[in-house]
Amino acid sequence: MVQDKHIIETLGKVRVVIENGEITEVGESDMKYCPMFHAMHKIDELNEEFIRKNINFRIRDFGMCTAQRVIEMDDLVTVGISEILKTNMENGNIDCVVGACDGAGTVIMTNPRVVQGVGGRVSGLVSTTPIPEVIEKLQQKDSIVLDPETAELNQLEGLKIALDKGYKDIAVTILPSPMIEEIRNYPVDEDVNVYIFVAHTTGASPEEVEMLFENADIVTACASKAISEYADANKPYYYGVKVPIFCASDDGRRFLDVRLEHIGKPLTTNVYPRDKSDAPHKLL
Repeated sequence: MVQDKHIIETLGKVRVVIENGEITEVGESDMKYCPMFHAMHKIDELNEEFIRKNINFRIRDFGMCTAQRVIEMDDLVTVGISEILKTNMENGNIDCVVGACDGAGTVIMTNPRVVQGVGGRVSGLVSTTPIPEVIEKLQQKDSIVLDPETAELNQLEGLKIALDKGYKDIAVTILPSPMIEEIRNYPVDEDVNVYIFVAHTTGASPEEVEMLFENADIVTACASKAISEYADANKPYYYGVKVPIFCASDDGRRFLDVRLEHIGKPLTTNVYPRDKSDAPHKLL
């Protein structure tokens, strides 16, 4: 029997292992407070009990890391990476997203609702194993799974497939990694655009953060102390207070503004110093 094992990092840098639909391991994190979960659930402390409760809710609600995985969803928050991608795909600004899905690994997606469903409620996917039912659902929605046999996570290889398929405006979602520089420097034709969206940045080092802003288009703040300090020093365009989304390029700003216009929000002109009164008690 093929092993069913999925490792995610969530709620800060907590390592959670899910096997056969059950949580088998919950790690520890220095992060004890998250403003988003405080606002949504009135949670003051991210202890193991809450982490287990939250992950079990995801497993029951949309089948995370199981054969029951829901792959299409509507918007979940006002402005998040998946919402920005979904709106810009609907508007024709992006024609393909290279993302990652539990039970499938790296996936090349062209359906906006699949992009939302795959990325909207999952934190950092560290590793995963194939779930045939999830892979079949994705393929039925015209998604391409990089390696159905292994569920490999490799965004650079996903980009290569997207290029081979002839896509011209390709967005890549990725966690902080040296591969970001490889993706940015990968040779493409003059009429091809590659956009990089970085999520789950909690715990990133100052050196990593500098690399992210040099190569990415959009970077989420999560609970990253290094990103907060970088933003205060360099003042990038951003939206949001609890979990800001920073634009690292003009294209990133364009994508963010498209989403803001779509939901009827004024274009952000947030100024510095930022209001961090509701930031995590202990940034990582």
